[in-house]
Amino acid sequence: MQGVVFTGGRELELMTFPDPTPGPGEVVLEMKASGMCGSDLHQYRRPKGVKESVGGLPANPDPVIGGHEPCGIVAAVGPGVAAADATIGARVMVHHYQGCAHCEHCRSGWQQLCQRVPVKVYGNNAHGGHAKYLKVPANTLVALPDELSFEAGAAISCGTGTAWGALRRMNLSGNDTIAIFGQGPVGLSGTQLAKAMGARVIALDISPERLARAKEFGADEVVNSRSNDPVAAIKDLTHGRGADCTLDTSSAPEGRIAAIRSAKVWGTMCFVGERNNVTIDVSPDILRKQLTMIGSWTFSVIGQAECARFIVERNIAVDQLFTHRWKLEQAEEAYRLFDQQTTGKGVFLM
Repeated sequence: MQGVVFTGGRELELMTFPDPTPGPGEVVLEMKASGMCGSDLHQYRRPKGVKESVGGLPANPDPVIGGHEPCGIVAAVGPGVAAADATIGARVMVHHYQGCAHCEHCRSGWQQLCQRVPVKVYGNNAHGGHAKYLKVPANTLVALPDELSFEAGAAISCGTGTAWGALRRMNLSGNDTIAIFGQGPVGLSGTQLAKAMGARVIALDISPERLARAKEFGADEVVNSRSNDPVAAIKDLTHGRGADCTLDTSSAPEGRIAAIRSAKVWGTMCFVGERNNVTIDVSPDILRKQLTMIGSWTFSVIGQAECARFIVERNIAVDQLFTHRWKLEQAEEAYRLFDQQTTGKGVFLM
């Protein structure tokens, strides 16, 4: 089979790999959809010859197939996999991490937090979904509801699921106004889900195209933070109070500090964007506002299933996140466009 490998310097290559065979406790999935996520761009843009670590873990020295939003059907089952865990033809998503599977974090559905072994992140330091087949442990599978497309399952497998995890950690409700910084795939998912939860949404970005999409997805107000002071704009829209909740998906230092400073007294602020730094003046920014600050790294396997169920029950059109659908052989063109960060979400369909 062929798989997409990020080779650095904004280049990638379709490399040939042997078709995988499942070992004990493993399954092989036939990919139907594999989403493109903003964090793919870290691998895509890295300098040539540099292997990036994954959350502080050692990088894989061998070529690795990208794509950490896999969704497909079970094609083969290895020894020791119970029928309750996987059956041939089942429609599934993947919780794209593997830890030791035995510690308290792994058993509670948070394998990415495992402290016992180096964690595998599928599509980063282990083969991901940008190929015809993907081999994973059966305990990483999450059932894809019949009502959802494979594309929706791919979105839930990282970008949309990440927004869900953050909103749930903030205990967002219909009483709240939330400001969401960045309207890429994660931020736009946050806008869509927050509206379904009943919240008032202020969407911020520097791209007019993405702000227009946010308005289509239900944002009550949009703010171009390049041409406006985002903190002042949010305070104007909240009668000087600030937002009840703020969510930074941009990872830009300017977005992060604005998300902190635009939250109200006794407000809640959440980071999900990876990389970069932010300089905080602790007393005025946090202490004297009694601000609650949260870091949210994706979601648990249980949270992934809950997100899918919420989307079905609220009839949320997650498929509308996708503005571009590609074949694997179009990967070079797909990532060149995605790198501009003005479009919606992209997905490879097999």
